[in-house]
Amino acid sequence: MKNTRREWLIAAGLIVLALIPSLAGAVRVGEIATDAPVTPENARFIEMPLPVILHIVGALVYSLVGAFQFLPGLRRRHIGWHRFAGRYLLVPAGLIVALSGLWMTAFYDVPPVDGLALQISRYLVGVLMAASIVLALVAVARRDIPHHAAWMIRAYALAMGAGTQVLTSAPFAILFGTPSEFWRVVQMDAGWLINIVVAEIIIRRTILRKSPVVVAVAA
Repeated sequence: MKNTRREWLIAAGLIVLALIPSLAGAVRVGEIATDAPVTPENARFIEMPLPVILHIVGALVYSLVGAFQFLPGLRRRHIGWHRFAGRYLLVPAGLIVALSGLWMTAFYDVPPVDGLALQISRYLVGVLMAASIVLALVAVARRDIPHHAAWMIRAYALAMGAGTQVLTSAPFAILFGTPSEFWRVVQMDAGWLINIVVAEIIIRRTILRKSPVVVAVAA
């Protein structure tokens, strides 16, 4: 009972973290749907709406479905749902998030504060997320469940960076206003790095610890 309550608290926390950037995404979709006035902040989205809509919808599906995929008790009790949701919801949505993010990084005109360093970070995150999902699929095809779980956790952690970035950037914005290009990349990268570190701790404590062979391979 205690473990079940703990798992649902984890899921609730992940959902809250996912909903924070989703609110901003909903505002963006609303601007596109209502043909809002074009401003320097939304011009790229108004002119080419499909990539950002795919990104926002994909991220919402990915983050919400993923919040329940990593609960051991739920997974054991509903393995059929776990496989269905992973195959038909989580993997497609995750790839849409990664690939649309890469497309927007390559072709959207970004604000000056989003300099070259942040663009490089976005490319790295998009590639790593897509690669993690592909490696997870390769692992499960080989029935290597520990590696499958580890790579899916890494992909999910990168995707959830948007939620953590709100926490790493909002206090600075409230206290000091719009950041410089340097502080902008520091705040954004901090969100991804925090999630990566937490993901690796979880992987080593709950997955690799149970599989000495996997530990040896990953080392």
